[in-house]
Amino acid sequence: MKVALVCDSMSAYCGAERVIEQILHLFPRADLFATLDTVPSAQRDFLGGRPVRCSFLQRLPGVARYYRKLLPLWPLAVEQLDVTQYDLVISSHHSVAYGVLTRPGQVHVSYVHSPMRYAWDLQHDYLRASGLDSGPLSPIARHALHKLRIWDYAAAQRPDAIAANSHFVASRLFRTHRRRAEVIHPPVAIEGRCRLPRPNGDYYLSLGRLVPYKRVDLLVRAFARMPHRRLLVVGDGPEMRAIAAIGTPNVELLGYQSDERIRDIVAGARAYVFAGTEDFGITAVEMQAAGTPVIAYRMGGIPETVIGPEQPNPTGLLFTEQTEEAIIGAIDTFERHRGLFGVEACVANAAGFSVQRFRSAFAAFVEDALVAARSTARQPRDEPWHWASAPAVDPVAT
Repeated sequence: MKVALVCDSMSAYCGAERVIEQILHLFPRADLFATLDTVPSAQRDFLGGRPVRCSFLQRLPGVARYYRKLLPLWPLAVEQLDVTQYDLVISSHHSVAYGVLTRPGQVHVSYVHSPMRYAWDLQHDYLRASGLDSGPLSPIARHALHKLRIWDYAAAQRPDAIAANSHFVASRLFRTHRRRAEVIHPPVAIEGRCRLPRPNGDYYLSLGRLVPYKRVDLLVRAFARMPHRRLLVVGDGPEMRAIAAIGTPNVELLGYQSDERIRDIVAGARAYVFAGTEDFGITAVEMQAAGTPVIAYRMGGIPETVIGPEQPNPTGLLFTEQTEEAIIGAIDTFERHRGLFGVEACVANAAGFSVQRFRSAFAAFVEDALVAARSTARQPRDEPWHWASAPAVDPVAT
């Protein structure tokens, strides 16, 4: 069986690329396609030396600097990837990958990290962050996103079966595309992360890219009101300068750090804090694998990975409002009940999101799709189909 793996733009070894790595482990002879590949040479080990067949975007000079501005061309780019010679097409989707064109007789399954959030529920947030919520270019941007939503809805109907990385993403897929998805949590490298004995650190930790939706700015403002508590911010990104401008002496911006240095920092953190909305939240699971509790906003995929104090063997606290007051209250509650959040409970909970568990679940998902396709192909049809004989569809019922 010839297998093609189609993915969106790849720029670094992050969450989506880790999923690609594990799919390639399951299908080692698969050919890999991408709309754009700008992964640095030092981070390409996950590809196993495979060539990446890219769209026309790859040939544009200096495209890595401005490819986000080419958003209206992304659907065209994925539709120009020719996978018609393959029996099984797997798409790893966070923007346009499941829009790849297939022919009758092929089986197409898609693993969805997120619907195109900047075109759907987060449109207004992204317009504000880009300075396009008003001004002469705003109508043009809004019209482009409107056209993109029309294409995206049609593209989401193309896969034969869809898996989502969380129940949160599955619910968004049904709300925006009316597609039901099987939930398969992504693989998390959990082995060897917990170091014992753990140092008794006096700081909280924010770890990740400094981008608007992660709301690191909200954490910094909250800790500015708690001068007796320390916050270490590890990571870099476009928000670095703005966050530095509101920082206080008890907030340390460490920027990019090596993996070894991050392991040391994580091992000494009292807790990992997060105020944004993640589709799944791999970092929260990695923190628990290291024995570090999590304090996070109860939204997105985080509630699926963190056990609150209302349940046995809790691994963290979840606050219900995206405000400074809610963060301060959660930190105070955590400090009063620190003994509830044991290292063993955190590590045991993280074990449920292992690489082995993902491989087994995804392999079964693909096999089910292949069996369903074979079964459908064998069903006889007594008469040729004609549009006039099609049953009426109640748009309200659907």
